[in-house]
Amino acid sequence: MSDFKKTYYFSIYSSLYISVILTAIVAVFCYSSISIPALLGFAVITYIVCFVIIQFKIEKFIYQRVKKIYDDVSLLEDVSFNEGAVTTDISSLTKEVEQFAKNKKIEIETLKGREQYRKDFVGNIAHELKTPLFTVQSYIETLLDGASEDPKLLDKYLNRANKGVDRLLYIVNDLDMITKLEVGDLNLSFSKFNIVEVVQNVFDLLEMKAHKKNITLTFDKIYTTPILVHADQERIQQVITNLVVNSIKYGSENGTTEVSLENLTPSKVIVRVTDNGKGIEPMHLPRLFERFYRVDKSGSRDEGGSGLGLSIVKHIIEAHYEKIYVESEVNIGSEFSFTLQKTQTP
Repeated sequence: MSDFKKTYYFSIYSSLYISVILTAIVAVFCYSSISIPALLGFAVITYIVCFVIIQFKIEKFIYQRVKKIYDDVSLLEDVSFNEGAVTTDISSLTKEVEQFAKNKKIEIETLKGREQYRKDFVGNIAHELKTPLFTVQSYIETLLDGASEDPKLLDKYLNRANKGVDRLLYIVNDLDMITKLEVGDLNLSFSKFNIVEVVQNVFDLLEMKAHKKNITLTFDKIYTTPILVHADQERIQQVITNLVVNSIKYGSENGTTEVSLENLTPSKVIVRVTDNGKGIEPMHLPRLFERFYRVDKSGSRDEGGSGLGLSIVKHIIEAHYEKIYVESEVNIGSEFSFTLQKTQTP
């Protein structure tokens, strides 16, 4: 009986009261001319007619108002609320409204999160672009104010302004790449190549950068046999470069950056980039691959870079339908690793 519609209870009791009152009135005024069976028949007919009319009017009344609610809600384009027929059952309607409110609450919270992300992104990119722009502007203004008359200052300031422009181009290029990666507009050129050679190329390119901090770039062992993978060689080299650059940037002086290549499964290889630097606190790990997110808010900008390196790494790996992982312990070091598809044929 718990599912029995409340409108039925109202109609039953209302019809009963009306039929009893009308029957009593008829019995009083027509007492001498009406028999008891006829009076009972009148009561039954009155009850049935009243019940049908009252129930019909109640259903129509509720339907009209509930239909207006459905129509108003449909303007919000919530498909799930308007999939079935309009119900006049209050308990069912209450459940639908509660579910609708819950869904809308989730939508609002999601939109708030996106809005905050947008604000953070705009603030970060403005900050990243502001520094090199001001640098270029200040050197040019100094030259315009008369410093260009001195050949030494002219050459010095033009070179510094040029470095500022290079940094701007670096940031813009990284932004362009990550945008293409996010919308799937960057075409990957898959080929078969030796990942050992790619890592060695990265070591050769970054040898001088590592030497400035006396950091050793090394494999975990000597690889005599090629490890062939199927991926975009240029993009994977970019991934390894970014990871090694980060390990140098945040690594300890006289430290080590080690790359290991391991068979994860018969068809997968995992590339690990490990350092013995200062490490990353656990609170930063979930946001490490966000655009412009920095663990060190104060000094990391002095090291250069666009602040997009790890975000680009993540998107490149995901564009290959592979996974990237990070593990870190403060004052011990960090390890970034990602998987690649192996090829068996030489």
